[in-house]
Amino acid sequence: MGSSNLPGASAAALNAILPPVAKKVPHFVEMFGAKLDDQYAWIRDRNDPDLMPLLEAENAYAAAMMAPSAELQDRLYHEIRGHVQEADETVPFRQGAWLYFERTEKDKQYPVHWRRPNKEGGVARIILNPNELGAGKKFFNLGFHAISPDGNMLAYTFDGLGYEQFTLVVKDLRNGMLTRTRVKNVTSAAWANDSVTLFYTTEDETSKRSNRLYRHDTLTGEHVFVKEEPNEEVQLAVRRSFSGAFIYLDTTSHTSVTSSYIRANAPAMVFKEILPRAPNVHYEIEDDGGEFFYIRTNADGAVDFKIVKAPCDQPTAWQVVMAYHAGLKVVKHIVLANHLVVHVSEMAQPKIIVVDHRTGVSRTLDFPGQLFHDEAFEIEPDDNAEFDADTYRFSYESMVTPPTTVECDLTTLSCTVLKTKPVLNYDSTKYTTRRIFATASDGARVPISLVYKGDLVLDGSRPLHLYGYGSYGLAETANFSFARLALLDRGVVFAIAHIRGGSELGEQWWLDGKLKKKMNTFTDFISCARHLIAEGYTSDDRISAQGGSAGGLLMGAVNNLAPTLFKVMILEVPFLDMMNTMLDASLPLTTGEYGEWGNPNVEEDFRTMLAYSPYDNLAPRDYSATMLVTSSLADPRVGYWEPAKWVQKIRAIRTDDKPVLFKIKLDAGGHGGSSGRFDKIADAAFNFAFLLSRMG
Repeated sequence: MGSSNLPGASAAALNAILPPVAKKVPHFVEMFGAKLDDQYAWIRDRNDPDLMPLLEAENAYAAAMMAPSAELQDRLYHEIRGHVQEADETVPFRQGAWLYFERTEKDKQYPVHWRRPNKEGGVARIILNPNELGAGKKFFNLGFHAISPDGNMLAYTFDGLGYEQFTLVVKDLRNGMLTRTRVKNVTSAAWANDSVTLFYTTEDETSKRSNRLYRHDTLTGEHVFVKEEPNEEVQLAVRRSFSGAFIYLDTTSHTSVTSSYIRANAPAMVFKEILPRAPNVHYEIEDDGGEFFYIRTNADGAVDFKIVKAPCDQPTAWQVVMAYHAGLKVVKHIVLANHLVVHVSEMAQPKIIVVDHRTGVSRTLDFPGQLFHDEAFEIEPDDNAEFDADTYRFSYESMVTPPTTVECDLTTLSCTVLKTKPVLNYDSTKYTTRRIFATASDGARVPISLVYKGDLVLDGSRPLHLYGYGSYGLAETANFSFARLALLDRGVVFAIAHIRGGSELGEQWWLDGKLKKKMNTFTDFISCARHLIAEGYTSDDRISAQGGSAGGLLMGAVNNLAPTLFKVMILEVPFLDMMNTMLDASLPLTTGEYGEWGNPNVEEDFRTMLAYSPYDNLAPRDYSATMLVTSSLADPRVGYWEPAKWVQKIRAIRTDDKPVLFKIKLDAGGHGGSSGRFDKIADAAFNFAFLLSRMG
């Protein structure tokens, strides 16, 4: 199927390579007068004898179609890897009596965790080495890790398959030995102040909903069940407060957040609810060490959030610390002994606000500012582990500036760059990043972040690759990418569409791209693409698109709404079979997703979702895009069968001859693909070789 302009391949030769054709088995779902035709439903059955031969044939077809680009793939791999300083070290941070840091080593896939005493002459020692833990495994994912308050014990989790079922173990750092603690399906953990008691939460094996809390004595081995959350849309997570005063049990859904607590020095206490859970209300709790709770909340119409504080023994007696301002989204707050640090965003630009507890004075650290001058950038908290610190570390990066660790003096607000991640064979002055806006179909202004190399003449001659996500209120950041340089160095303009469904322009930006307003996400992306063409950044035969997971849903929906807009599309672990997945409450994560997409058992929601479901809206027509679709058999978030079914259906129904490739990791790989840094580079090289060879 399909011709190609792959280097070294003749159209006739590639046309002779035929994609696998799956059997069709009649299967219908009828609901609210609609009849959903799903002839490929059998692909979900792992016991069907035809399944693995089909998936293996898909990989063989993808490999055959990409064989002519083998040299390009290899060249891209070595180019990308050539930018990486393989032996490197992070900036050490203090936690208690120790300094902690990570080192990467030449030819090793994973960073190694080290520490040394915070005193002159202290000897550094390895505390956790994923390269040894993952030796012999094709996939290894280190989850969270937590040091006990006395610095003697290390709790950590790992996943060796990709299904995100993490096992908890505890290591004694004094002798390097593992204790007898070993618990499966753990989602979070927190140490009490005695450095013996470890709280942890577990998930249901089938639904993968984090729903149970336990208290574990690491000396006696006792595990005590504490609580179970019955609400199927709510998940539990336990954490130790930054001050060390409390253990919090967070209960979270897509529409509400609240917490319960105990004193960290009294682990046998019963968890006490701080504020009752309420529909569409978030209460995100931090504290100042025991006197006040500091609460980030959207209560009382504060759509973009405000911060209040209340006495710990009277949590409803609110005092406003940072008032609500429409358009200024309060993203995150960190409470230190003397300061409150608040990450905010305004017009898709991040800032940091610092409030002095002692004086009440509030000051803003603006960007671009004293150190950086990029139009589009990202700021995130860095490693901060000391509650009594008067400095604060954050990470800055942009599409041209590599990740940079910055330390801010909270008294003077002066900032010092501690380290910029090295990028070999790279001169940032040769690249430009910009922020522009497109006008959506309803008049909304949609931000677009751009990066390109050299001078840009707006004559439509440049190829442009447009990326999008637009779901769950996640802001798509203008971050740096080693791999992306391979595209920029070949003249490609890379763009990120900050569409509704994310939260780049505040919480309302998310609300206007979810549930009944979800269609805005897709039409915004189309508007961004058309704006970039109209303004000469690219042309209609030189534009491609990419998205993963819910961004894959975006790709599938856009492909149906504007079937001739893009020349190439890459869909990574894409959520494509909206209706069949959301109608099956037995699948992992489904019921918890009702707050984002809707509940298809409700007729109004059903019809809204059906209107854009990528699988159900495929129709006999020409689709202009050549497509690459990726997946992992072990992916717990988007079942492998969704892209597998969609690929079969679009091949069968489209009236053009454009090929659709499906590459699936059958042995090891997760929702994020490969786990090792060099394996990730190989995946990127494959994807970019596909993109570049098809764009011409």
